[in-house]
Amino acid sequence: MEFYLSFSTLLVTTLLFVLPPTLIFYLFDKNRAANTKPPHARGAWPIIGHLPLLSGTELPHKILGDMADEYGPIFTIKLGFQQALVVTSGEMAKECFTTNDKAFASRPKAQAYELMSYNYAVLVFTPYGDYWRRLRKTMMLEVLCQRQVEKLESIRVSELRASINSIYVAWVKKKDSKNPDYMVKLEMNQWIGELILNIMIRIVSGKRFSANDEEGVRFQEVIRKYFELLGAFVVSDFIPILKCLDVDGYKKPMKKVAKELDDILDGWLKEIKIKRNSAKEQQQEGDQVFMNVLVSILERSSEDDFPGFDHDTIVKATCHQIITAGLDMTSATLTWAVTLLLNNPITLAAAQAEIDEHVGRERLVEEADMKNLVYIEAIIKETMRLYPAAPLAAPPESISDCILGGYTVPKGTRLLVNISKIHRDPNIWSYPKEFQPERFLTNQKHIDDKGQHFELFPFGSGRRMCPGAAMAFQEMRFTLASLIQQFVLKKPSQEPYDLAESNGITICKKTPVEVLLAPRLSHTMYGTINE
Repeated sequence: MEFYLSFSTLLVTTLLFVLPPTLIFYLFDKNRAANTKPPHARGAWPIIGHLPLLSGTELPHKILGDMADEYGPIFTIKLGFQQALVVTSGEMAKECFTTNDKAFASRPKAQAYELMSYNYAVLVFTPYGDYWRRLRKTMMLEVLCQRQVEKLESIRVSELRASINSIYVAWVKKKDSKNPDYMVKLEMNQWIGELILNIMIRIVSGKRFSANDEEGVRFQEVIRKYFELLGAFVVSDFIPILKCLDVDGYKKPMKKVAKELDDILDGWLKEIKIKRNSAKEQQQEGDQVFMNVLVSILERSSEDDFPGFDHDTIVKATCHQIITAGLDMTSATLTWAVTLLLNNPITLAAAQAEIDEHVGRERLVEEADMKNLVYIEAIIKETMRLYPAAPLAAPPESISDCILGGYTVPKGTRLLVNISKIHRDPNIWSYPKEFQPERFLTNQKHIDDKGQHFELFPFGSGRRMCPGAAMAFQEMRFTLASLIQQFVLKKPSQEPYDLAESNGITICKKTPVEVLLAPRLSHTMYGTINE
């Protein structure tokens, strides 16, 4: 969401409310040892610092990337009262997430996290501590570890094939015998979003939304608004004294979205509890949905196991995390992958040739085939290199002083790791702006995306690394392989898709991706999709 607050209004307000105490603090601060500090970016305004620089329409990771060209791989900026450390090299990022991993293990306070994420109960936004450790362990053991991801294969397969079947049915209904080359037009980002949403909701609650389902449409609208507000630039996050004024007007819409999302999650939780009270329902497969599993775990736990929140809040906050995180990163990456492939038809043809060689056209690709489809894996990696869903890693905040790159970093510093800049570093990547999946099959085949190589870490790294990385990567590979095996894909025009990025906490493609599709396999193959 763009920041529309009048800059003059912001400046006057901050001068009136903030200048006197700030001047006193500045004059009596005895700890300003400049020789141990990283380079500090010029151009900061009094009190508000570099906030105006990052509050416009230009994407923050690009602004900070340009600043790195002047100040180097590590420098600081001032965001209101908060100091932020900007890191734009793999070497510095490695120090952050290995040597100083614990120092940067917490999260800063933010109005969006407080109002829309159950007052920091959602794992990705919760401060470092006992609650975070216990909840992360539970999520990893019960739904996000590799073993559990493999157990959820049947859900991914059935949802994907149902969604692909919807494309085939639309093509059958509209094709004309006089036009054997007919192709149905599909808005790809919408199709991918609905697919991933149904997978995540089914994993979490056992439910699924049919096309134009009233609750499904409502849920998608709420989720879109949630991500829009989550990426909003809230002045009081950086100048806390202004919080009571709500100068940018975000508090009311954030509370509204939080209420709408909670109403949906609360309804699912009530349905789960009703089913748990039925002996007949307890014998069914629905008991294995994550919401039900988590209710069982919490019933067996003591109040000290998950300190700070009641059990219902923990259940809803954790399901909130799984759905929103899984939907956002996976959908964005898959949409970029399809866009890049259609802009590079030779790469698309090579990917289809790989599937034809290892799978053929007499059966549908399966998840077990993924280990042989190395080019598909390379395409996903290259997509995440060019367009990481979170180009500025979810910002941690230091909980202790630490040394980084030889500089002293004080407690309370916000860390901004510019993953996008690192992923396009010409010292690491040849032709860094070009889409070349082959690089992961040749000289850089050793680089993975598991958070251990700091040339490529789209899911983050360290103890706050995205816990759903294994599930997201599996979904992306299987979905892309299935789509390009079963359909001929073309652009509606000869012009390449534009590659403009949207603004927000995650970077999606700014404009819709309309794709023309027609069946690529024998029509008898699509009958198996309904099974």
